[in-house]
Amino acid sequence: MSALTSLTLKGALDGLEAGEFTSVELTTAHIEAVEAARGLNAFLFETPEQALSMAAASDARRALGAGRPLDGIPLGIKDLFCTEGTPTTAASRILEPFVPEYESTVTSQLWRDGAVMLGKLNLDEFAMGSSNETSAYGPVVNPWRKSGSNQALTPGGSSGGSAAAVAADLCLGATATDTGGSIRQPASFTGTVGIKPTYGRCSRWGTVAFASSLDQAGPIAKTVEDAAILLKSMSGHDPKDSTSLDVPVPDFAAFVGKSVKGLRIGVPKEYRVDGMPAEIEKLWADGIEWLKEAGCEIVEISLPHTKYALPAYYIVAPAEASSNLARYDGMRYGLRAEGGNLTEVYENTRAAGFGDEVKRRILIGTYVLSAGYYDAYYLKALKVRRRIAEDFDNAWQKVDAILTPTAPSAAFGLGENSNDPIAMYLNDVFTVTTNLAGLPGLSLPAGLDANGLPLGLQIIGKPLDEGTVFSVAGAIEKAAGFKAKADKWW
Repeated sequence: MSALTSLTLKGALDGLEAGEFTSVELTTAHIEAVEAARGLNAFLFETPEQALSMAAASDARRALGAGRPLDGIPLGIKDLFCTEGTPTTAASRILEPFVPEYESTVTSQLWRDGAVMLGKLNLDEFAMGSSNETSAYGPVVNPWRKSGSNQALTPGGSSGGSAAAVAADLCLGATATDTGGSIRQPASFTGTVGIKPTYGRCSRWGTVAFASSLDQAGPIAKTVEDAAILLKSMSGHDPKDSTSLDVPVPDFAAFVGKSVKGLRIGVPKEYRVDGMPAEIEKLWADGIEWLKEAGCEIVEISLPHTKYALPAYYIVAPAEASSNLARYDGMRYGLRAEGGNLTEVYENTRAAGFGDEVKRRILIGTYVLSAGYYDAYYLKALKVRRRIAEDFDNAWQKVDAILTPTAPSAAFGLGENSNDPIAMYLNDVFTVTTNLAGLPGLSLPAGLDANGLPLGLQIIGKPLDEGTVFSVAGAIEKAAGFKAKADKWW
């Protein structure tokens, strides 16, 4: 049955429709794959009984000719999405006993469309990290390894569990979230496809908040088409989320394979950073060539405020985090540590419940919002954010989409940057701008480095123009012909 786990999501849908196998068979194969891959630490909670029950219900619907868009497809769910009756921890000790009595909007729409839940996936604690090493439950291990090496590599973060599970064929797709690159960087590190849609395209209701003006849900999948299929189910207006956009949801998959002839593709000169590996420069040049051959016009553009994006992000995101995480006080839900008075309960609960990186960001956020510093830091960062958005607005007068590398390197070793927060933050250098501007960004695998590790290219699109992003990504996917998989060692 292991051949079933190597299918793409679209291939599985076609096979189910043709009656080549049942959802119960497909789900069983994935449950067995998950159990055999516990060494990757991708799943925090496995839900095999629930998965088989959902699969059986799917088979029954199909037998009646009432199949749904994702009927019978086994997925992994990042443990930031609340799932009714299944623990939701955000990979933090502070939420350890929390079992939601409600379902996030994104997951409820996946279940509405017939998908099957295999379990909850590991992540950086509260989605704060770029290597999945801040999880209270230990790091996820990337299924990829350097040629001739047994060194454990990071799958990226924060959606490391989602990316590793898809790359290792443990699920046909996974939900993820992206606040500063947390879908796209893990996709780049694991040879998978990940898209952060336009801010407001997917509801944030029922998703544990990190930085509310930046957080956005999206899928990680094996192919561009699979990501498009998943995003359609995950998207849509939700009155429970005041930032949710009341706009129609296109059939994203219909854009994959569409001609890109005549499109103008921007190449920002500011993304050529010092010390960028020659392999990434070459990959970027390859991407430009592939799009030229597909009939695109390449236009050099300038996004002059790019150099301020990381500093602005690491003021805005921690500020919002310090506000959002104030609710974890040991009173209403989650961990509670006793103390002699109310203040001590708060202090002891947060000291025991939050990890070092989360504490660091809360402290930074509280500092930049404090009296005397608010104007100097937070207000200034918001003004920079506006300038970054204006850079993109100006670029859209000249181009239809933008092509950049996704990350400044291939996957690095676990522990390599863990004592250097700045080195870790630099992983987001190419991805944070789209979060600050609320734009769609997609990463897809386009080549391997000298060590045999995957490298990704990023396509950035206009607001709500995921269709063009998918078309350009489809053209690169076809030209790159990336078919590499991690050699199974787990």
